[in-house]
Amino acid sequence: MGRRQDVILDSINEGVFTVDPQWRITAFNRAAERITGVVRKDAIGKACCDVFHASICEKDCALRKTFETGKPVVNATAHIINQQGRRVPIRISTAILKDDDHKVIGGVETFQDLSLVEQLQKQLRSRYTFEDIVGRSPAMMRLFELLPQIAASRSNVLIEGPSGTGKELFARAIHNLSPRRKKPFIAVNCAALPDTLLESELFGYKAGAFTDARRDKAGRFVLAEGGTIFLDEIGDISAALQVRLLRVLQERQVEPLGSVRAIPVDVRVVAATNKDLAKLVRGGKFRDDLFYRIHVVHMQLPSLKQRREDIPLLIDHIVAKFNRLQNKDIAGVSLEALARLMEHDFPGNVRELENIIEQAFVLCRGGIVELHHLPPELRPAAAGPSESFSPMSLQAMEALMITEVLRRHQGNRRKAANDLGIDASTLYRKIKRLKVDVPETDGRNRRK
Repeated sequence: MGRRQDVILDSINEGVFTVDPQWRITAFNRAAERITGVVRKDAIGKACCDVFHASICEKDCALRKTFETGKPVVNATAHIINQQGRRVPIRISTAILKDDDHKVIGGVETFQDLSLVEQLQKQLRSRYTFEDIVGRSPAMMRLFELLPQIAASRSNVLIEGPSGTGKELFARAIHNLSPRRKKPFIAVNCAALPDTLLESELFGYKAGAFTDARRDKAGRFVLAEGGTIFLDEIGDISAALQVRLLRVLQERQVEPLGSVRAIPVDVRVVAATNKDLAKLVRGGKFRDDLFYRIHVVHMQLPSLKQRREDIPLLIDHIVAKFNRLQNKDIAGVSLEALARLMEHDFPGNVRELENIIEQAFVLCRGGIVELHHLPPELRPAAAGPSESFSPMSLQAMEALMITEVLRRHQGNRRKAANDLGIDASTLYRKIKRLKVDVPETDGRNRRK
């Protein structure tokens, strides 16, 4: 029977081992040999922790948890150190072994080598990551293509987009890719300070310029000499400050408060706002001459709602980030949690998504973020008594993705299929199977 059991276990692609109640290994299949680098004869009879050297052996052993609770562990994540000293990421599931009389005779653990998955994820992240900006949607890929060209120029840049879309990340990317990258990048939030303080922050002051000015202070424009100054929320500055800023941009020199001497500055300006500056200009709330000075190059960042296909990629990136920061081994989010996040509109955009994942990390004690780890307003319990809540199915997610891409291309099936990475014929079949509502146009002409 033992030989037959070995044959069966060796036919399984996942690593499998069993232990007795004293934690000694009693079976060890061929996949386990391959993943750990330990041959079967050297593993049998040894304590499992002496064979695996896993990250969870000391405090959070999945098999010990199963023995204590009587419940299986499914898809926990960890890493082991193989015989060559290499770190191998694995996914673990455990269960109790009982004899015919239901007496516990040991435990079984299966484990899967995630090295290839991790490698593919890294390749995907590098392919769709640009200076910490993550995206694979057409809108983001177009911005990625433009960034090197924008960075190489000397022109001022205006970045517009909703709050939380990563405007400062784009500003830093422009600086880091530019000839100015070895000089300072100075960021100023124009909405965070009252007018008088903002003026002294930007332009500096001389000792004695006002009551508390005991010594000279260099302004942010001077500190950014040779580099880039990022003026965030520029749409919130007052009319008086707009005049002073316009003068700096025109004359390329600043005059600190209390000074009679102007200081020349060589600084590139990247401005950002979550408002429609052109609309403010038309309403007389923003100077048109200043607008044209900072609007030489214009970038419009899409909201997360407009690029839902980036949500899974962003989640992987954020999970990897918090794993590093918090020294955890969370594999990702469950399908149910992903479905709920895919249908959320994210008024706070990427910043909101990051906050949601960070909160989930605090609550998550297993290897994967589940639906109940999400904020209360995103859980099924948040539905009112008369509401029925069901997370979006995989089919619904797929239909939503297809609808979004078709809408973006005004119904052009061929372009949509290209963006989705599938054949046009496959897209037609999916539209029919998922009953997707297609736009009234096909991207070229209106239907008869």
